[in-house]
Amino acid sequence: MAILKVKDIRKMSSEERLAKLRELKAELLRLRVQQASGAPLENPGKIRVIKKTIARILTVINEERKSSKRA
Repeated sequence: MAILKVKDIRKMSSEERLAKLRELKAELLRLRVQQASGAPLENPGKIRVIKKTIARILTVINEERKSSKRA
């Protein structure tokens, strides 16, 4: 899982962003279930990275919505 930078997220189309968001949320859910079941995680820091990436994508989406309302 590579960390997505904001400039890379901005280059994506809105459909690509939504698809990536769905993919990351599914991965986060899978990791949380695995953690809750007591199974050891390969990389516990991956949860944090995924959460931050989801936040970055949502930030870009919300910025675009706000800018389109102003115009």
